[in-house]
Amino acid sequence: MFLLGVSGIFLAMLLQGIVFSIESIFTGMPPSSQNTKKIIDVILKKPIFILATTIAGPIMEEFVFRRSLLSLMQPYSGFWISAGISSAMFSIAHQDGHFFVYFCMGLFFCFLYKITGKIWTPIIAHCGMNALVVLAQLAVYYGS
Repeated sequence: MFLLGVSGIFLAMLLQGIVFSIESIFTGMPPSSQNTKKIIDVILKKPIFILATTIAGPIMEEFVFRRSLLSLMQPYSGFWISAGISSAMFSIAHQDGHFFVYFCMGLFFCFLYKITGKIWTPIIAHCGMNALVVLAQLAVYYGS
């Protein structure tokens, strides 16, 4: 569970990069996230917010979208339909214009949850991925 969660961090980053690239080709949208930019702006003003972005937010999202929503629907509609609905709602909740990116990330986290049966696996991957994204954005900000 733990090793798959840690591996999931890097797989999630890879998947996100691939999906952003595909989405950019088809939509012409830049592979950057307004959501992430807004979050970084908040973190720069209030550094404590980094905890919400890298720990509290991903944990809450995993419990809401995977543990609760996916688990409640799955007995009635099967895994893939439930995962699709959960992922669509996860994407809509991010309100970023990158529906496909967040949808695919949601599916990935659903898959991690399904193969291990443990909510902590996608939590580790999601927290780690968010932490890497935030650290990379802060490095770019402070490096320029």
